[in-house]
Amino acid sequence: MEPTRDRDEVFSKAVKAGKRTYFFDVKETKSGDKYITITESKRKFGNEEGTFVYEKHKIFLYKEDNKKFLEALSGVISFIETGIEPVFEDDTQENEFKTDILDDFSFDLKD
Repeated sequence: MEPTRDRDEVFSKAVKAGKRTYFFDVKETKSGDKYITITESKRKFGNEEGTFVYEKHKIFLYKEDNKKFLEALSGVISFIETGIEPVFEDDTQENEFKTDILDDFSFDLKD
């Protein structure tokens, strides 16, 4: 008998890291598009219940964002390991966007 699983789950990988476990799940929409959910699960002692509980945080990563996400994650990991700040393809676009946003605001600093 084949194990039961969510109808839309295609693939899953768990990574245990101390008190945390990271789940990387590939899921599929009804229309057949695949996406990733990344879940951080952390075991904590629940004072109210007197037992252990799991605190979970989840993000969804859609196919059209995979390349940018991977580039950013790789760059950040590289920075942690080497101390050298990475340069990303879309940095100029992002900086222009930040400047445009700041131009739309005026700040009134009061004592």
